[in-house]
Amino acid sequence: MTISDEEFQILNEWSQDLAQALQIPQLPIDHEVLLDLARKSADTITHAAAPVAAFLVGYAAGSRGPDAVDSLASAADVASTLCDNHQKRHHTGE
Repeated sequence: MTISDEEFQILNEWSQDLAQALQIPQLPIDHEVLLDLARKSADTITHAAAPVAAFLVGYAAGSRGPDAVDSLASAADVASTLCDNHQKRHHTGE
C-alpha cells in the first residue's frame, strides 16, 4: 500500500509515540508490510480482519525475539498465505 510522504511522516511519528507509551521504544516498524497485510486481509477476508491480522502478526513477531523486522516479515508472509488460501477455498467452494 502506498501512502504519501506526509502520511508516512504522521504514521511514523504516531507509531513512535505509541511504542514509547507502551514502553517498547526503539521498536523498528515496517509500516508497508503491516499496511499491505491489512489491505489484503480486508480485501480477501472481511474488513474487520485487517486490525486482527495486524495485531496477531505483531504479537507473533514480538514473541519470536529480538529480530523484530525479520520476524514481522515472516509472520506477515504466513498471514498473507492464509489469506490466499482462504480466498481460493471461498471461490472454489472447498
